[in-house]
Amino acid sequence: MFFFPFADENPTKTKPIVSWSVILICSIIFLNYIFEQEYIKEQIFLSFGMIPAILFGYSELSTSLKVVPAFISIITSMFLHGSWMHLIGNMTYLYIFGDNIEENLGKIKFIIFYLLTGGFAALSQALFDTSSTIPMIGASGAIAGVLGAYLVLFPKAKIKVFFWFIIIFKIFKIRAFIVLGGWILIQFLSFSGDDLNSGGVAYAAHIGGFISGVVLINFMKNKTGIKHKPSRSSVPNSK
Repeated sequence: MFFFPFADENPTKTKPIVSWSVILICSIIFLNYIFEQEYIKEQIFLSFGMIPAILFGYSELSTSLKVVPAFISIITSMFLHGSWMHLIGNMTYLYIFGDNIEENLGKIKFIIFYLLTGGFAALSQALFDTSSTIPMIGASGAIAGVLGAYLVLFPKAKIKVFFWFIIIFKIFKIRAFIVLGGWILIQFLSFSGDDLNSGGVAYAAHIGGFISGVVLINFMKNKTGIKHKPSRSSVPNSK
């Protein structure tokens, strides 16, 4: 069974330049190393990924791998992805939900919001095992923050979801609070301490990013709000 959001019915009046820029930067960076040999990709992840043991001073990288200060790796790790599906999944979510949050906050505040939630996400993962030597990479934590903000601001927006089960293909329109509430519930149900040392999905980062997004948007949001006329679909005129 396959279940994946691909669009929303929540049009915007401004172009999401920051969201598009993040998508472009992440894609360019990914294409620059994805076809390299495995040991080169591993070196990149070690140099620019967030490694808890390095961040908290329990270990050190070799001189050849120590490219940026440990605290900067919290930011650089957000622009690396381990596979095509990792990249496409994250960028699709940013494409769907990022424009509305960017419009509400404005470009500068959105950049701050994105980096802060991504930072909280990385620290949420790191604090569960400060001695871990596995690098964390990906924009998932920051995008989880965007999802949390979207849930707060647009809980009743309709999300278009593609459903596939064996030979059944169908598109549903589901309220955001169901889609995003279901997503964060899955993160909590999937999380276990064993994930921290397995090199798999960083569920703690997803949870930390989402919660920080819910909290921060209440302090950073545009109090007057941005109102739009009802629209049947935002696919042709909002992205």
